[in-house]
Amino acid sequence: MSEQNKAAAKRVFDAWNARDLDVFDEVIAADFIDHDPQNPFADVHGPDGFKRLARMYLAAFSDQRFLVNEQIAEGDFVTTRWTATGTNDGEMMGMSATGKPVVVQGITISRFQDGKAVESWVCWDTLGMMQQLGVVPSAHSATT
Repeated sequence: MSEQNKAAAKRVFDAWNARDLDVFDEVIAADFIDHDPQNPFADVHGPDGFKRLARMYLAAFSDQRFLVNEQIAEGDFVTTRWTATGTNDGEMMGMSATGKPVVVQGITISRFQDGKAVESWVCWDTLGMMQQLGVVPSAHSATT
């Protein structure tokens, strides 16, 4: 099952890249829960909640792409380390487009049941993205 779960997890990223969000219906369970603390739609479960999240980011970064760097699977869990790139050419959560490119690293841990993701935990460099967009100032080294 580990290899099948890895393939299902990768399909989510591939579907996002292809803008084929209907694939989420095939690989995300109806009661799927996203534990990403940065997800403004985390209270919307299942494929519809995930589609809503994807649409928001695709509107904000129309050229967004995910690269799956590596995957590790054990039992019902798949860990995917990924890199996302894109140019902020649309509004995002009330913030105007900056026109700036970003490169963001992240890790998603997904739990599968019967071939579909039933929950996931995401940890990604939100602060780094906001700094690249110029919304949050970058840290500076202390001088002595």
